Amino acid sequence: MTDASATRTNPASGLVFDYQKLVNAAVWIFVLSGAISLVEPSPYDFASMIAIPLWFLGGFTLHRSFLLFAFLIISYTILGFLALIPYWSVADSAMYQYQSAYLTFTALFFALFAADRTVERAEMILSGFTAGTLIAAICGLLGYFDVAGLGETFSKWGRVSGTFKDPNVLGSYLILGVLYLSQNLMFARARHVAMTVIMLAIIVAADFLSFSRGSWGATIVSMALMASSAFATTKNAALKRRISASALVAITIGVLVVLVLLSMESTRAFFLQRASVTQEYDEGSTGRFGNQLRSLPMLVERFWGFGPLRFRTIFDLEPHNSYIGAFANTGWLGGFLFILIVSITVFIGFRLMFRPSPFQRQAQVFFPVLLAFFFQAFQIDIDHWRHVLMLLGVVWGLEAARQKWEARQYCEAGALRLAGD
Repeated sequence: MTDASATRTNPASGLVFDYQKLVNAAVWIFVLSGAISLVEPSPYDFASMIAIPLWFLGGFTLHRSFLLFAFLIISYTILGFLALIPYWSVADSAMYQYQSAYLTFTALFFALFAADRTVERAEMILSGFTAGTLIAAICGLLGYFDVAGLGETFSKWGRVSGTFKDPNVLGSYLILGVLYLSQNLMFARARHVAMTVIMLAIIVAADFLSFSRGSWGATIVSMALMASSAFATTKNAALKRRISASALVAITIGVLVVLVLLSMESTRAFFLQRASVTQEYDEGSTGRFGNQLRSLPMLVERFWGFGPLRFRTIFDLEPHNSYIGAFANTGWLGGFLFILIVSITVFIGFRLMFRPSPFQRQAQVFFPVLLAFFFQAFQIDIDHWRHVLMLLGVVWGLEAARQKWEARQYCEAGALRLAGD
């Protein structure tokens, strides 16, 4: 299918209807609504029912790299359904796999959506997502300080949870907003520098007060990778100096925010508790890591794993490791396929960041966050995080756009050579 022209004009009234603007607005709201995850189904799920059909009616293109992505992720989902067969009547397991199929569908949508009009759409996704992180962060801070009695709604266990059920998920969700605002400062794209700095401080504060060790590490790793890749791929000396200075400003903002928060005794005490390498629930044969070790020989004996969402029925806890979870939920084939998807995505992600293309700067925001999530997957279950599937799809969409751009460059260079001959 081809990307259809979307502009319609009424000659009598002079009114212009731009279909693509309608699609972009619907997708922007769809992405923004991912900030609200306190209820199931979430606003994100309802928004997808509007945005995706609207986009589909406008037409789209298929690229060979998308076909590879579709084959891998659909095959992984099918294996999950095959592993579900003995437990089809178990409501939790069946619902888990249906949700997996839905999230796979959203990943495919974002891959196709980002592959066309790529710069415009990638920036629009980043804008909507960052607006969502600001909303979630503000709600979280209101809850943490119990403003207007919102403590029970937007905080849990003495930690900021915001518009999410779990502080760990909130902390990780906020990372993309941190990187996008920081990159805008680096490349002087922020319309209002002071406002950008304030928004960055708010999101960093909520990230810190989520007291999610994985999110802290993921923020540091993704920020370092984004800044270093931007610096390495910039040839302009003045811009290199600006990137270095902006990175220093971002670090300073983060440090100042953390120091202010640590000046409060209760926050400081909880931070020292959470900053330890392991927690009580991590240790022992029935702790997080003990369960993971005990599951390995059991999984070796089970070709189809335990079945979707069945790990908890054996160990009374989730695996807290998406790689082990892939083998447990979908069996050997699904586990290895999950590792293959991650490996190929990492390869194309680094290529997007360091090989010149019109989409390089966007890739330097999207992929570092996704890579950090792949690392987090060793200590938490990320397979049903909506924003992870969104990032996965966008990265593959950027790769499709890069390949199409390179093909055009090659054809144009060939035409010039022929003209010269």
